[in-house]
Amino acid sequence: MPRAPLIDALLKSENPSIRWKVLAGVQGEDAASPKMKRLQNEIRRGPVAAALLAWRDARGRMRHRYNVYDKWQGAHWTLAALSDIGYPAGDASLKPICDQVLEHWLGKQFFCEFEARSNQHAWRGHGVPVMQGRHRRCASQQGSALLSLVRLGLVDDRADQLVERLLHWQWPDGGWNCDKNPTADTSSFMETMLPMRGLAAHGRTTGNARAKRAARKAAEVFLARKLYRRRVDDRVIHVDFTRLHYPLYWHYDILGGLKAMMELGLIKDARCRDALDLLEEKELPAGGWAAEKRYFRPGAKRALGFDNVDWGGTSNQVRNDWITADALAVLRAAGRL
Repeated sequence: MPRAPLIDALLKSENPSIRWKVLAGVQGEDAASPKMKRLQNEIRRGPVAAALLAWRDARGRMRHRYNVYDKWQGAHWTLAALSDIGYPAGDASLKPICDQVLEHWLGKQFFCEFEARSNQHAWRGHGVPVMQGRHRRCASQQGSALLSLVRLGLVDDRADQLVERLLHWQWPDGGWNCDKNPTADTSSFMETMLPMRGLAAHGRTTGNARAKRAARKAAEVFLARKLYRRRVDDRVIHVDFTRLHYPLYWHYDILGGLKAMMELGLIKDARCRDALDLLEEKELPAGGWAAEKRYFRPGAKRALGFDNVDWGGTSNQVRNDWITADALAVLRAAGRL
């Protein structure tokens, strides 16, 4: 299907983030060009960023119901969203929010660990449980924080501590998992993708060789499974892995996996072909891709599961521009555009 009309339509979007995604990911516009800088300033002043930052207090910190991980309105998710929509790097006004996130994910409990014999024992202890020699930690949390800080240009020495924790918790197969079943010995897609992306981004910007190696090792967790299939019998690991979502938050789907492989320079690995084929099969007859499922409820209601931004509804027929822009970027990187 010719995609030029679709790309032209996206470049005329009222949403500057959609235009930014297409210019950067599909047309290869230099991120440092005056055109892109003007567009990012438009994003910073726009309604999406305003909604994400609506609950800052007088000190510039986010007000929470529980903590920074409030789904999906806490400081953690605010930084994650801003880092994905083209918000300009180096905005010092975000530093108070970064401080909140780092204070939380670098708390003392994450530097303590204990041997646990059972699920019950793991939950009762203080710190990170270690079972069968594997740290049972939801590393997607520190991984997402690291990725956000790098992409928003707000890295300081504390980012090195996030890197150190992720490297310390990495499993032998290259990923991470918080499963407290003592027999669990395989990394989780959900807990591995964000640490992998965060370490890869940190390695690119700082030259940290250990971070780069750890990210590449983590990529094998996905590539060995063709991004969504079991190794033993080639069956789909989970049906939701084949459905498209935006945002993913901490979840996983094939588009998220392909974006990660693109970032690591692995999108042309032969083991991505199956997922790329499936993504192309999902293209709508009129062009573009739909959000087949979502993990949020729209509305500025202070309750778990709500998001201040409406990222679009679910449909089998209506194009979602966020997903479409990302899908086009992936296909371009894979040489399929």
